[in-house]
Amino acid sequence: MSLPLKKRSQTKRYYEISPQNLPLSCPLKTSALWDSHPRVYLPITRTSDVTCPYCGTEYFLKDKTS
Repeated sequence: MSLPLKKRSQTKRYYEISPQNLPLSCPLKTSALWDSHPRVYLPITRTSDVTCPYCGTEYFLKDKTS
């Protein structure tokens, strides 16, 4: 017997983060937490982009010098 595959949302989320919004956590501080995964802090300053391991949201760091 095979189980039905769980469908995932086809909506991909991308956010540009300014240096003044660091440290970066997912979900964002402005997100409703009632239906979210646990808050995790993401090391975006190392590579200027990072993907949340829980939800797949991608974050991009705006120019560090501006």
